[in-house]
Amino acid sequence: MEGEEERSEEEGSFSKKSIPKRIAIVAAGGLINIFFGLIVYFALGTITGNYISNEIETVSNQSLQTAGIQDGDKIKEINGKTIHLKSDVTEALEKSEGKKMQVLVERENEQKTVEVLPIVKTTRNIGVYFGKQDEQITSEITMVYPGSPAEKAGLEEGDIIVSINGKDVQNNPYNVVEYLNETENEKVLIEVEKSGVIETVEVIPETKITYLLGVTFKVAENNIATNLVYGFWDTVDFSLSIVDNLKMLFTGKVGTDQLMGPIGISDMVAKTSGLADFAYLLALISLSLGVTNLLPFPPLDGGKIVIYIIEAIRRKPMKENIEIGIQMIGFGLMIALSIYVAYNDVLRIL
Repeated sequence: MEGEEERSEEEGSFSKKSIPKRIAIVAAGGLINIFFGLIVYFALGTITGNYISNEIETVSNQSLQTAGIQDGDKIKEINGKTIHLKSDVTEALEKSEGKKMQVLVERENEQKTVEVLPIVKTTRNIGVYFGKQDEQITSEITMVYPGSPAEKAGLEEGDIIVSINGKDVQNNPYNVVEYLNETENEKVLIEVEKSGVIETVEVIPETKITYLLGVTFKVAENNIATNLVYGFWDTVDFSLSIVDNLKMLFTGKVGTDQLMGPIGISDMVAKTSGLADFAYLLALISLSLGVTNLLPFPPLDGGKIVIYIIEAIRRKPMKENIEIGIQMIGFGLMIALSIYVAYNDVLRIL
């Protein structure tokens, strides 16, 4: 627009607009991306349905039975947090770190609070995903998680896991999980078939502690009214997960080598199977793009908004050469990051 990149004295130009109007114009692009992503995700969830409800189907944890929780109870709150989805239960369990929790349950329109101690489960994994062949899950690796033990050991997409510590697991990935968890050694020997050649690699699995409640939940009724409610809360959870991922990136919990650019995104789009997968990826990309574009970093729109806020506080615009200099430094850093991300994308694909 006239006056957006370089200041203009023309009446009606961007630089002649008030600060609130300039902020609104700059923020509009990112907000549209966010709204579009949320609408697509919400529509997808409403159409597909098959949500897990907060109603307990069966109780397997003896301590829950002792506390008085029964089949058919609805979990309403855990430690004061309202439970809408099964993912809310999972999040509450992770935050508990195995300590006792206050669980509010509802039965026949009556509510009561019980104290529950989560079940602690230790698992080991190597960071791979398996594929399907004729509707059967196979031990062929379809994806290796970046930075995982499998990637460090040289396992790649297309490799077929044949055995774990000499025990046959070919075409039975469930045995892969079982044998990884039952071994007491820090390292495991994995036989893999690479392009018809059998190789043995040494892998050090990651140990992960998870917390379980000890119940199974009923599947929610698959109708429009129910799907609208669950779809709304699922969309809220989806949008917050994007923000959480950004927080983990800036706090170092997620490495920059896990970022994905146009090359990696194109590869993921090519691997989508069906309209639902494509729509989900579309929503994810649109929402991620919108949130990222509003980050307070030049030359992103969020960086421009920061400059306009500084202008409002100072009650005078920043010198044009200083503003351009800040934008150019940010632009240079963004180009460097883009090259780095593209390089990692190519390595993952190859």
